[in-house]
Amino acid sequence: MRRLLGYFARGLVLLAPLAVTVWVCWLVFRNVDGWLGLPIPGAGFVATVALITLFGFLGSNLLTRSAVAALEALMARLPFVRLLYGSTKDLLNAFVGEKRRFDKPVTVDIVQNGTVRLMGFVTQEALEHVGLDDQVAVYCPHSYNFSGQLYVVHRSQVHPLDVASADAMAFVVSGGVSGIVRASLSTGDNAAISPAS
Repeated sequence: MRRLLGYFARGLVLLAPLAVTVWVCWLVFRNVDGWLGLPIPGAGFVATVALITLFGFLGSNLLTRSAVAALEALMARLPFVRLLYGSTKDLLNAFVGEKRRFDKPVTVDIVQNGTVRLMGFVTQEALEHVGLDDQVAVYCPHSYNFSGQLYVVHRSQVHPLDVASADAMAFVVSGGVSGIVRASLSTGDNAAISPAS
């Protein structure tokens, strides 16, 4: 009986992430496909991807940059729209834009002797413009959640991590369950930081 329960648990660990991933992808595909209401399955999804790519091309084109700048200036003048547009743009830029912000994984000392630390990402290295000399902004994502906390801490409490940003994010969001490997492994260093078994 114990062996059967072990097989069941192993099967659950193998199938559940796959099922959740397929289900979320299917929901996204179906919803995006339904936006345009085209009768051919998948046509709406392909059209949406093509439209986003076209806008990316036009936004990179020298001829249309002035139009994009004028649109952004208009958005910046409208009170509620400015907040919504600006925060959405900054969030997307932080993950996939040219000004990525989650590319500097660090740990932050929570107590004086450094025995307790948070893992996060430096998002602003200089805060002197708001009167916070020698302070940095560190975003710490929450585990198993799409949220996080922003901390403003002294530079001396922040320690860079030699890991890939995506690995650090997966490690934090999974609550430390995902393994994490030093970035210098590619240069011949074989040290790895893994969760305790």
